[in-house]
Amino acid sequence: MQAHDHAAHGSMLDWLPVALIVLLTLAYLLAAYAQRQQTAGWSVWRSIFFSLGSLLIAIAVAPPLMAWAHHDLVGHMVLHLLIGMFAPLAWVLAAPVTLLLRTLPQAGGRQVVALLHSRFVRFVSHPVSALVLNIGGMYVLYLTPLYALSLHHPIVHVVIHLHFLLAGYLFCWAILAEPDVSPHRLSLRFRLGVLFASIATHSLLGKLMYGYGWPRGTGHSLEEVQAAAQWMYYGGDLAEVLLAVVLLTLWLRKPVERREGLFKKTNAV
Repeated sequence: MQAHDHAAHGSMLDWLPVALIVLLTLAYLLAAYAQRQQTAGWSVWRSIFFSLGSLLIAIAVAPPLMAWAHHDLVGHMVLHLLIGMFAPLAWVLAAPVTLLLRTLPQAGGRQVVALLHSRFVRFVSHPVSALVLNIGGMYVLYLTPLYALSLHHPIVHVVIHLHFLLAGYLFCWAILAEPDVSPHRLSLRFRLGVLFASIATHSLLGKLMYGYGWPRGTGHSLEEVQAAAQWMYYGGDLAEVLLAVVLLTLWLRKPVERREGLFKKTNAV
């Protein structure tokens, strides 16, 4: 009986991340609904993007996929793509910071603005810093014993997935620089350059994993590692090309007189 209760308790805890995502999404949608009742309004597309991002994260952290990801490197790579690449792009397009600023009282809004302009946020939200956190974190995970360590330490496992989500969000925001206003005024050409560097380094990591069998010491067969590397290579390219399409689409939607020249030389400061 006690074993049954313990198993049931563990099962309920396994669904806690999904429950948190549902609560966060409901909070966003309620705030969006409140804004739609006001003069300023709120785009229904932003609500759809946030819901889509939440759905992808909920699928990734649901116990079935988490269990697959824990025992199969291909499952882990699918989870990584959902949490670290596709879901963050959808959430960035939902402009959650703008919605938060509109919803909070004036004093709370000033604190959020102060945080956004803090030295730390300015540093991590710069495209180069975000690239290092995002792609550099993958190199550290897969080319060191860190991945093998995460298989045996749940806290390390959770921290890694949180890093995927936060680093992916920061990178998408740094490249798009909207709809939430970025603290940096960087040229489109500079941001495209960083994005192309991300595509190249991400693809290189996939090739290193495929050719040299990284990560090692995990018990995964070479065939499984190579299959996971292919998911990283092609899935990562798809996500980053999608990010480039979104960036150029946002650029094209601007009035011609406000549109930055794609090949115009500007200072990236």
